[in-house]
Amino acid sequence: MLLDIFDPKAPARAIGIDLGTTNSIVAVVTDERPRALITCDGGALLPSVVHYGDHDSVIVGRAALAHLEAEPERTIASVKRYMGRSHGDHSGDTLRRARLSEPKSPEEARTLRFDLGTRSVTPVEVSAEILRSLKQSAKDQLTHVGGAVITVPAYFDDAQRQATRDAARLAGLDVLRLLNEPTAAAVAYGLERKQSGTFAVYDLGGGTFDITVLELLDGVFQVKSTGGDSQLGGDDIDRLLGVELLSAQGFASGDEVPAAVLSLALETARRIKHGLTAADEVECRLPKRGGEEVALTLGRGRLAELCAPLLERTGRACRRALRDAELEPKDLDGVILVGGSTRMPAVRDYVETLFGRAPLSDVDPDLVVAYGAALSAAALSGQGDDVLLLDVLPLSLGVETMGGGVDKILPRNTTIPAGARSTFTTYADGQTGFDLHVVQGERELAKDCRSLARFTLRGIPPLPAGLARLEVHFDVDENSLLTVRARETTTGIEQRVEVRPSYGLSDDMIEDMLIEALEHGETDLEQRRRADAVVEANRILLATRKSLGTDADLLDAAEREQVERAVRALEQAISSETSASLVQARLEALDASTKDWAGRRMNRAIASALEGQTLGEVESSVEGARGVDSHVAEHEHARAGRAGGERWGHE
Repeated sequence: MLLDIFDPKAPARAIGIDLGTTNSIVAVVTDERPRALITCDGGALLPSVVHYGDHDSVIVGRAALAHLEAEPERTIASVKRYMGRSHGDHSGDTLRRARLSEPKSPEEARTLRFDLGTRSVTPVEVSAEILRSLKQSAKDQLTHVGGAVITVPAYFDDAQRQATRDAARLAGLDVLRLLNEPTAAAVAYGLERKQSGTFAVYDLGGGTFDITVLELLDGVFQVKSTGGDSQLGGDDIDRLLGVELLSAQGFASGDEVPAAVLSLALETARRIKHGLTAADEVECRLPKRGGEEVALTLGRGRLAELCAPLLERTGRACRRALRDAELEPKDLDGVILVGGSTRMPAVRDYVETLFGRAPLSDVDPDLVVAYGAALSAAALSGQGDDVLLLDVLPLSLGVETMGGGVDKILPRNTTIPAGARSTFTTYADGQTGFDLHVVQGERELAKDCRSLARFTLRGIPPLPAGLARLEVHFDVDENSLLTVRARETTTGIEQRVEVRPSYGLSDDMIEDMLIEALEHGETDLEQRRRADAVVEANRILLATRKSLGTDADLLDAAEREQVERAVRALEQAISSETSASLVQARLEALDASTKDWAGRRMNRAIASALEGQTLGEVESSVEGARGVDSHVAEHEHARAGRAGGERWGHE
């Protein structure tokens, strides 16, 4: 069917783009159905490969793929795996074809760059070339291109999502939304097949893996849980096969492998993997180290053995996602396969065993994500059916509190868009600022979570401890991008920051954040209880020392010795890293030793305040004191908190 080609009066159409690790696709909705557009290669799939030639020429797609073996140092493939990453995140990648530029400073190390010899480029710039080609293909067929919905792995963190958005901006695209790939697949499957129910979307692409459990009902797509690994995909299978081929060629682990040999091994591995999708065995011949030639025969069984550890990693994520959704495999209405790697028989067999049912694959796994993006783009631009997408956060977001704990303001698997707030108060007298430390993760202590941002709110009046109030607002938009607002309610002073980390979470860190939260749960809670008890103890010690300096004359010698002994015991409990229970017991002992003294101090304060006043003045003071007492009492139960260097408390 012809689209709007060459029709100058045709309205601008919103497009959907699947920016994939191996291939990228652009799609549009026509006649209420999604269709893949033809790319510059003459088909729907555009290889996500970019070659940088002489005189700043840039080639994208299949033509660039032809340069991969001959000029691997100037050809970049699988760039999606590098999005939002720092230089150190890939320093140990021994099977990388493109060279990385060596950073000259810590600042440069935070941004990964590819060394092309005469120039260097970032992953954002490389991705922008792919997006620019897709946009031009759409423009050639639609005349006018509107906004775009671009898909990303569900487990992409803030840095990776920001990098994708920046690449789109470089390509001249107006991003309507960043849509999680499994959600896009479910949209396409649900709207195309008119299905309802609870589904798991198993998405194994070239460089990323996602598992999402969601419910489809009457045009509403609600994600129940999500998980995955942003550094696991078909590329890793190619690498395992590549290592096997290099070993057969005479290269041992740790040997320096020429770029051309490495590129040939990886391309051969990819062809073998594709061949074993249709055949039981594949033969190949490769040059052996030293000039000879070696013949190899690889079967599906050997490929399944190599893949087993990788597939088990996907299985762990799937089981965790089901647990988070409070479901069992038998509760699902189906399992949807997404991504080219799911064509492998070993993957389909594993998924069937894992979920206890044959997966659904009647929608092309290569195109289903782009179809969902196109349907979502049409809905957002008013050119298609309304679709309500309710996604979730993959990891908790919070702030560091006094003592190093974490107040989780938005927990993992919170439905987004979402907003939440928490109120804090000052810890020290005369404090004029708050330092906020935003973290991401599941552990109880901030040091065990990932730091996202730090910023300071200054200019608050120097009030007594506990009287200033800080409201911290977390807002996560539909693209899973976080904005933090902090406002001091007394003065109205406010600061807003869009969290834009320059590097992202590694694959191991994401997995460990969730696993360690379970393995270290009891230890974390004990450390958190002790940290909170120490903060409260320090507050009481500070008040006690201050009172000893002003009202010690109200104590007799025996009472003073008892108070000072209780102070020393509490200080020892704090410094000796004892349990939270012991710190709390010593704190209660100090409280008991000062109880009578506190009554005498209160009597002195009242007598001093009433001295020389008339009965009417006293009645007026009592009425005013009631309001003050209630305000102070409201802060008595505040638990202390910290962010950065300033001290503050959380209500």
